[in-house]
Amino acid sequence: MSDINLPEAVGSFVAAANAHDAEALFGVFADGAVVRDDGSTLTGEAEIRGWIQSHMIGPRVVLSPTPFEDGRLVASSNADLPGGPWPFAFDFVTKDNRVSALTITQA
Repeated sequence: MSDINLPEAVGSFVAAANAHDAEALFGVFADGAVVRDDGSTLTGEAEIRGWIQSHMIGPRVVLSPTPFEDGRLVASSNADLPGGPWPFAFDFVTKDNRVSALTITQA
């Protein structure tokens, strides 16, 4: 990650995800944030915390970022699941160094 210059909120997201730190990961999201992943739109603390636990912390996701441009981070994602690593695109909208919207799709 040191070769890639990431905005603060995006760098914090990657660091917290890779540390498997659910509290720090939730802390990168702004009040009213929206997460779109796996065909679902998640809002509110309970839904986003549930997504963090089931999609990031539980499977022990590790993100290896590649390019970042115009709010989009492409990363190789590995986890304690068969078949990885998988390429994903993370489209971030940030404000005041926090994530206000995140959409995740396969890259």
